[in-house]
Amino acid sequence: MAEALTAKRKRKPKDIAVITDNCTGCAGSPVCQTLCPVDECMILCHDEAHDPFGYIWVDPLKCIGCKKCITKGPEGLWLEGCPWNAIEMETLESWEGRNGTLPY
Repeated sequence: MAEALTAKRKRKPKDIAVITDNCTGCAGSPVCQTLCPVDECMILCHDEAHDPFGYIWVDPLKCIGCKKCITKGPEGLWLEGCPWNAIEMETLESWEGRNGTLPY
C-alpha cells in the first residue's frame, strides 16, 4: 500500500468510492481494502451485533478515485468488483452536494 497522504492535494478527484448498505466487510477480510493503494483509506468497521461481519468506510479525504477497489485483483485472480455490489463510484460534486464540501 502507498503511504498515507500528508500534503495538500494538487487537485480534487473526479470520483470517490462510496460503500452501500450491501457491504458485509467480507467477514473480516475485505478484498477491496487490499486493492486500495492509499493507506487507511478503506477502514474495516466491525459490527459487534453481527460478528464477524462489519462494513467498510471510505475516508473521502483520502480516496483518489482510482477505481482499483472495483476492478479485478492482481493477475485477474478475483471477481470483477465487489461480490456484493457494495462499492459505487460517485462524482465528487454529487457527494459534496449531499455531505458538504471537503476541505482539500
